[in-house]
Amino acid sequence: MTRLAVATARQMGLDHEFCETLRQAGLLHDIGKIGISSSILNKPGRLTPEEYEIIKSHPAMGRRILEPISFLREVVPIVYHHHERFDGEGYPEGLTGEEIPLASRVMAVADTYDAMTSDRAYRRGLSHDVAVAELDRCAGTQFDPECVRAFLAAHPEPNRKP
Repeated sequence: MTRLAVATARQMGLDHEFCETLRQAGLLHDIGKIGISSSILNKPGRLTPEEYEIIKSHPAMGRRILEPISFLREVVPIVYHHHERFDGEGYPEGLTGEEIPLASRVMAVADTYDAMTSDRAYRRGLSHDVAVAELDRCAGTQFDPECVRAFLAAHPEPNRKP
């Protein structure tokens, strides 16, 4: 996921410092899941509403873990907001559009692609073509359309090294 996000940022013409901060955030984006039971994280079936609320707490847990580490202060908002949606229907704060940090918007596309194409306890990974069609379909609602365009330009085929 981190490699995908950084390649997308480079495609967008973002500078080395931005890409390095994004790389650090990518490595740490799900650190808050450390506080979530593996029975929920690896559940083979559908989550209950209560379990989903627990999963949704991981960005806030990640923020609490990372905030005391001064050299990661620029990473904290990226980790905290990586599940926001461009249309405001995400979490934890329901931010919309450019209210969401750009690095979080880039990460959301890469993280979702990675999640869709990876095998999970409850399903096999989707193909590259199916995943990019879903990213394209959700551009403007779940995802920043500019980030989706850059992702698709940087990753036109599976397993391509950017």
